[in-house]
Amino acid sequence: MSGLSLIFGVIVGLSLGLTGGGGAIFAVPMLVYGLGSTTREAVGISLASVGVTSCVGFLGRWRSGQVEIRTGLLFAIAGMVGAPIGSWLAGLMPEPLLLTLFAILMLVVAYRMWSKAVASTQAAIAACPVENPDEDGPSCQRDAEGNLRLTSRCARLLLLVGLLTGVLSGLFGVGGGFVIVPALILFSGMAIHRAVGTSLLVITLVSVSGVASHLYAGRTIPLEVTLWFIAGGIGGMLLGSQIGRHLSGPTLQKGFALAILAVATFVFYRTFFLK
Repeated sequence: MSGLSLIFGVIVGLSLGLTGGGGAIFAVPMLVYGLGSTTREAVGISLASVGVTSCVGFLGRWRSGQVEIRTGLLFAIAGMVGAPIGSWLAGLMPEPLLLTLFAILMLVVAYRMWSKAVASTQAAIAACPVENPDEDGPSCQRDAEGNLRLTSRCARLLLLVGLLTGVLSGLFGVGGGFVIVPALILFSGMAIHRAVGTSLLVITLVSVSGVASHLYAGRTIPLEVTLWFIAGGIGGMLLGSQIGRHLSGPTLQKGFALAILAVATFVFYRTFFLK
């Protein structure tokens, strides 16, 4: 079991290092179907391991200047408020409906990310100076150097998107990175490499809240499996970060979109064909 835990952790870390998300999406199915963990145990292990692994990745990218702290904190604060709301909503839905909505959301995100990469509009959005920021236009704009103009209207938008991201995270039981990265790109005009680093900051903070809630509810987190998962995750994270430096933004976006599409297809298959 320790060997499988290590391998699965590497896969999760590799996903986080490359895309800034997708870790929990892969972690929970691998723990349940690969290691025979219960769903509750898998959620706890995923929260702890993804949180620690994301923290390691965040620190590395922060030193490289690939994290926007202000934007990340806005997302994280709102996300930590939204996650309990999502968890409450999830308890009101039957599992097949929840999984179907999860897969539909992933298909929408994959399509938007792929379209962005094909159109090659990322660079134009990231450097979008305007002569008068008070004129009608995108709520979040950037100056000629690519720095975000954090106006009150932009802050409200980021808080709203962060809140919705937290709701989705709580609703679907994932870290939210697969939503955070596209949201940062689409709504704040952030380049994907910086969006990956900022997403890792958000996931770290939200995971801390999630672990605390998990333990407060009286649930346990198996220590041995979690430690092996973390060890593999850190190794995968470092490898993914190194690989990501040699890939262009559109290439990473396409790879991210394909990974999301694959998981969505798997969820549809499990929901409708393996009853």
